[in-house]
Amino acid sequence: MSAPSPPPLPLLTRIPPGLWPALAWYAAAVAPIVEYVLMPPQQAYSLNYPRDGLDPPGARLLLGLAFALVLVGSVLLRRRSGTAFGLLMAGTAVSTLAWRQDEIPPTQFLALDVALCYLAATRPRRESFTAGFALLGLLGGYALVRLLAGVGSGIAQEPFVALTAVTAWLIGNSVHQARAHTEDLHARAAVQAVTAERLRIAREMHDTVAHSIGIIALQAGAAARVVGTQPERAREAMLTVEQAGRETLAGLRRMLGALRQADQHDRAGGRTGPAHGPAPLQPAAGLADVEQLAARTTAAGVRVEVRWRGRRRPLPAEVDLAAFRIVQESVTNAVRHSGSDSCRVDVDYGEEELTVEVSDRGAGGGTGTDSGYGLAGMRERVALLHGDFTAGPRPGGGFRVAARIPVPAGTGTGAKTGTA
Repeated sequence: MSAPSPPPLPLLTRIPPGLWPALAWYAAAVAPIVEYVLMPPQQAYSLNYPRDGLDPPGARLLLGLAFALVLVGSVLLRRRSGTAFGLLMAGTAVSTLAWRQDEIPPTQFLALDVALCYLAATRPRRESFTAGFALLGLLGGYALVRLLAGVGSGIAQEPFVALTAVTAWLIGNSVHQARAHTEDLHARAAVQAVTAERLRIAREMHDTVAHSIGIIALQAGAAARVVGTQPERAREAMLTVEQAGRETLAGLRRMLGALRQADQHDRAGGRTGPAHGPAPLQPAAGLADVEQLAARTTAAGVRVEVRWRGRRRPLPAEVDLAAFRIVQESVTNAVRHSGSDSCRVDVDYGEEELTVEVSDRGAGGGTGTDSGYGLAGMRERVALLHGDFTAGPRPGGGFRVAARIPVPAGTGTGAKTGTA
């Protein structure tokens, strides 16, 4: 199945950027030719565009050159912006020579403002600064020539057109900054998404594998102790080791398969993100698997007592999975570290929250602030669901893990009464 084609770009994005300054410049250049040269003589008369201003062949050649320079500059504006902007300025200056003008008309200067705004929005600041100073220098050159020639033309227009140039640069620079800020936000969001996915994979790998490895170690040790005196019991223990190993291997294969599928989906152009959600690493586990977990751990030599309180009902998938992983990891820690032969699991279905508590009476050490991956993973799961998590030694000995996870009101309709 081929990847979906990307949506078409907006019309304004598809239009070449050089079209806008070209339209502005040509409109400003053609309008006086039509009005003061081609149209029949009228009472109005322009000193900047005299009717016989283009009669000399040299003037026509200069105006044709100006049109050509602006056309080439507009075509090159996207690919070679600096050169294109220089051609636009040159074309504008040559057009004033054709009409024998001592300043640039503001309407024709508008094309240079548009080009400067584009440079400030899309090019590095040094390049747009250079273009802006060059434009202001061109205006200053006209003013200097008039001053040296002693030509007075009333109110000088250079300050006004210079202000339009500064405004154009500021607008383009604001667009540039907004675009850079948006790209920075997207980059940070991508980094955060990758980090969150890595943490999720780490939690799943730890929670999925750690329990099975603990059972394997416990059963293998038991088999080694009784292999000479009770071979049948040792055989049963090794069969349990084999089953746990196969289950762990199958879980890892599912996890790697899901990651490979997600990678292939990305390479094929598929979208990822919050709207699509992360690929599931394995079939969803939940509190319905607690009894099976307790039976398997009890068979391995550590008795697990499960107590249900409240009205058992379906839970949101993320709450159900987090609660099961907390029970699984806590039981695994009890098996591996506490030295106790039993532990107790209490699951309380409240009206607005789910409470999970796992306790043992072993002699294992540890505190609620340990930096182990197990406690860190449980704390992260609960924090993501806006719940409370505590873990630490019990006053009478042993260790206790407790989590309180909010449950949205009205979740689940079917219910069955739990047994104490």
